[in-house]
Amino acid sequence: MDATERMGPAGPLPAGPLPADSLPAGADPADASPTGQDPAEADRADADQTDRDPAEADPADDGRRGGRLVGLALACHPGPALAVTALTCALSFGSGLGGPRSALVTAAVLTGQLSVGWCNDAYDARRDARAGRRGKPASDGTVGTGAVWTAAATALAGCVPLSLACGTLAGTVHLAAVAAAWLYNLRLKATALSWLPYVAGFAALPAVVALALPGGPAPRWWTVAAGALLGFAAHLADTLPDIAADRAAGIRGLPHRLGDRGTRLLLPLPLLAATAVLALGPPDPLDAGGAAALAWAGAAALTGPALGRRWRKAALAAAVAVAAVDLALLLVRGVAAG
Repeated sequence: MDATERMGPAGPLPAGPLPADSLPAGADPADASPTGQDPAEADRADADQTDRDPAEADPADDGRRGGRLVGLALACHPGPALAVTALTCALSFGSGLGGPRSALVTAAVLTGQLSVGWCNDAYDARRDARAGRRGKPASDGTVGTGAVWTAAATALAGCVPLSLACGTLAGTVHLAAVAAAWLYNLRLKATALSWLPYVAGFAALPAVVALALPGGPAPRWWTVAAGALLGFAAHLADTLPDIAADRAAGIRGLPHRLGDRGTRLLLPLPLLAATAVLALGPPDPLDAGGAAALAWAGAAALTGPALGRRWRKAALAAAVAVAAVDLALLLVRGVAAG
């Protein structure tokens, strides 16, 4: 989820007329161009070059930022993709899925995350190029948008059979979450419902792991609720550093409507609520571990947004810290009913 900006096309070379003393006798200086091209055609060529969208520039050669493969790797949003995949892997092993089954669930989630990341970069390439955003391979010419779209489609095609191999219900839930993430990229990102795909995606993770267990037991309600709350927090934390730039690009998701201050004030609430649900949701009395988790989550949830003006990723780091605590609680209490 959450959770990743630069060049425009080179300007045209000077195309002024040659000096008069370099022209043949009797020639009109106004009719000359350095290439012998008709001046009107030269003007049109210059306009075409100036108006060309940076996102449609040819990919850079292999020496630039490691070439096309490195560009594709960077375009998939590797940080969030690997974080969600690692979370799923830990949850799968900790829930007793076993090696082969855990690897299958992890592979399904990885391909889904890759498809979402590539879709995001390819779809936003033109807007990112116009905004001059850095670190965006599809918009700065490192890799062509066509190649990124192809990678997204390939990953999505692999995600479908891998997801369904985890079980019909588990696979359906995961594919619905992936579809929600694609919908975020293509439509909901710039609307007041921008939070919804994050909530659906994070809530789906413990549900998929539980449904992939032998017999497909139902997930425990508090694990799904905590996942949904963490997803909401992840959206706020991931968007917070880029609110101003996104607004300038015309994006009006929920955090952009709340503004920097409103988002900072809201962020601790879902972080704390997620940990509280995991600590207090089970029927057993609150133990020392649950109390310690609540204290840690409270400190991280309040400190991260407060430090956000000095370190732009502080809020996101706090969300990751709380998610790590919540993962520990999930592993201790399990994700499935029974």
